[in-house]
Amino acid sequence: MAELVLGPVLRHVDTTSATVWVETDAACEVEVAGHRAPTFQVGEQHFALVVLDGLAPDTTTFYTVRLDDHEVWPPRDYSFPAPRIRTRGVRSMVFGSCRAAKGHHGPGHDKLGPDALDAFGTQLKDRPEEEWPDALLLLGDQVYADEPTPKVKRWLAERRPEPEGEVVSFREYAELYHESWADPEIRWLMSVLPTSMIFDDHDIRDDWNTSRVWRAEMTEYPWWGQRIRAGLASYWVYQHLGNLGLDELARDELWAKVRTAGGDVQELLEDFAEQADREADGRKPTRWSYRRDFGRVRLLVIDTRAGRILDGPERLMVGDEEFDWIERNAEGDYDHLLIGSSLPWLMPHALSHFQSLNEKAAARPGWRGRVGEKVRQVGDLEHWPAFRASFERLAGLIHRIGSGAQAPGTICVLSGDVHHSYAARAEFPQPTRSEVLQLVCSPVHNDPPWFFRPIFALSWSKPLARFLRRRADRAGVSPDPVGWRKISGPHFGNSVALLDVSTRTARYHLQTAGPTGLTTTANLSFPSNPENSPQPPAHDHTQD
Repeated sequence: MAELVLGPVLRHVDTTSATVWVETDAACEVEVAGHRAPTFQVGEQHFALVVLDGLAPDTTTFYTVRLDDHEVWPPRDYSFPAPRIRTRGVRSMVFGSCRAAKGHHGPGHDKLGPDALDAFGTQLKDRPEEEWPDALLLLGDQVYADEPTPKVKRWLAERRPEPEGEVVSFREYAELYHESWADPEIRWLMSVLPTSMIFDDHDIRDDWNTSRVWRAEMTEYPWWGQRIRAGLASYWVYQHLGNLGLDELARDELWAKVRTAGGDVQELLEDFAEQADREADGRKPTRWSYRRDFGRVRLLVIDTRAGRILDGPERLMVGDEEFDWIERNAEGDYDHLLIGSSLPWLMPHALSHFQSLNEKAAARPGWRGRVGEKVRQVGDLEHWPAFRASFERLAGLIHRIGSGAQAPGTICVLSGDVHHSYAARAEFPQPTRSEVLQLVCSPVHNDPPWFFRPIFALSWSKPLARFLRRRADRAGVSPDPVGWRKISGPHFGNSVALLDVSTRTARYHLQTAGPTGLTTTANLSFPSNPENSPQPPAHDHTQD
């Protein structure tokens, strides 16, 4: 008799349909709320994505999970509210990034501090459904493949001696997800909140796709080819598949092959992953970016890792073909545009200027370029400002959308990665009708070395920012197309953020985990001018 290994995870939900993802220990037929799907096999594991269509808008559907007519979830002694699907637009979204698994220092002694998403689930389960957020957005580093816990390291050592401590197979990647997602509070949250995801570097390897030099260095490791195949194949199964709506699933060629294969599809997925990692003629063959519409709220999630173009004449965060897709999908009539980017677009000013300077330095020939590349890798200088052309193109897109006749009330770039949280307001030389914001929440559960905090605090320094901007001017870095002001932060500690939206306004709440639970460390409102009058003129952000 088949048993449930992981899930259920509620994934794509709109007003009339939903998808629910599960992992089982054997082949079977999975039933969720009267809708059925067979499992597909990847190596020794089995998965299913159950499609539920014909749901009624603005309703709540309770569900159970049955495997071959045997009910397996929720268990009889379940202490959480029952799993359910709510088909309504988004009024509140919780987001964050960088959630390492527990167990880094033994039970009850987590050296990373309290898990903010775990604390959020503990708090939420005792609240009425009307107070729950409508969606969950995980902005990268769902698993730490390059920093496994001691438990996983012992498990790896029992499987094989080499390479020591490295996750290199699909089954080994799966163990990371099992360790992270089986947490009771997380498992419940993901069964009731529609969950969207995108990877960042640690889902594969620290500094993944930082530069062409980095990629060349990694190919020298004999296990790297297997690592990238397994990493992207497991990402497709555990994360990407559930990002897709029904129409996208119907058009997806790989999903069609997986559904009809009738056997083990591990080689099929890993061959696909190997092709997805390749770069040719300034493009990548696979697009991981995606779009989701929640009523009058549009979420546009950008892949800032696998889609990088590193071999062409110009370094790009996202290839031209994929950016064309992003621009097309940013057009439309909606009240709020949420751009999910694991990496912040607007960073602390000093860090932003320094990254653009470093991109220039690393491109120089000889020893100067080698030093610049070394600084790039050691300092993790790989965010939007380090891909200057892409930074400016994103600024242009946001300005165009925010200035148009259908300008939304807010354009919010939601990000993580940088291990501190903050909010910044963008100010363009030609003001936008939309309020443009950079909202960052990181980490959910991690603790960087102690010296990161003074560095991040210093990076907001006005004198240092002015100095580095002058250096950037002399180095030929183009003027910033947008100014920005920090309006909250920097905030440190394990946190989750909530974004509440109404017709033309938004609120950002940052909640930080402590020994007694969550406390609010930021609470900001972003009212849109009801007459859509322009913002005040932008000014030199380094003077703020």
